[in-house]
Amino acid sequence: MKAVGVTEFGGPDALHIVELPDPEAGPGEVRIRVHAAVVNPTDTGLRSGRRPADLPPPYVPGMDVAGVLEQIGPGVTTDLQVGDHVMAIVVPHGSHGGYSERIAVPAESVARVPAGASDTAAATLPMNGLTARLALDLLALQPGQTLLVTGAPGAVGGYAIQLGKADGLRIIADAAEKDEQLVRELGADVVVARGPDFAGRVREAAPDGADGAIDAALLNELVAAAVRDGGRIATLRGFTGPADRGISWHPVLVRSYAREQAKLDRLRQQVEAGQVTLRVARALPADRAPQAHRILEAGGTRGRLVLEF
Repeated sequence: MKAVGVTEFGGPDALHIVELPDPEAGPGEVRIRVHAAVVNPTDTGLRSGRRPADLPPPYVPGMDVAGVLEQIGPGVTTDLQVGDHVMAIVVPHGSHGGYSERIAVPAESVARVPAGASDTAAATLPMNGLTARLALDLLALQPGQTLLVTGAPGAVGGYAIQLGKADGLRIIADAAEKDEQLVRELGADVVVARGPDFAGRVREAAPDGADGAIDAALLNELVAAAVRDGGRIATLRGFTGPADRGISWHPVLVRSYAREQAKLDRLRQQVEAGQVTLRVARALPADRAPQAHRILEAGGTRGRLVLEF
């Protein structure tokens, strides 16, 4: 089968087509014929060598896929059938990554594609949706409390707004002027401008500070000033800050939710109910993965770039 990966770390042009053997669904696994794989910021870390490699090359990125269920391995109990359109979160290791024509993953990492959604659109949900869900679960806010979302126009930020609203939270979100309408349409109750007085603007809407924050913009310790004493902050990329004013920091490591099938299927249901919006920025053929990485690294992408096989 064809996959897209790197044999030497480098820039976007290090990505190229590699030939790999077709995987077989082992015990507890299913195999998917991949139609769409999402390009995420974490993929650029694998490609460039910023993430440690635990196996020999080639290295194949990709943490979300959607396509057709091809094979069900021994010992799998599921209501899915061969031929169903499914989506999955992938934990890449070595040549095992989502940028592949076929992939075998644990059955608990797979859910049916939302009714009416294309594979291309559905592929944007698993990793980013579960990241937002995990962040909310770590914060454990109660209905009526205030959630601050940074990086609100992005994929994780957008899902955090919509899932937070579904949880009954009041949402304060950041946005540049050009993204304000998008963030309001996603469901933010208050939109504040970015900049040096960001925390002050948040506190105009929540004088004591937000009860919790999801820092999808990687502002790190700068978010703390916008959060109340004793508040909670969910951070990406493993960041933790000082426990000043009783604030607690909660790194979001989405791999811990890679087999939370019920949560992934709940995301499917929320898409079908209109609570969550799938956002494709652009779809490209898989052999144009270098271009997709260049677009992503240039910044400003709203939604997700998707490679189609």
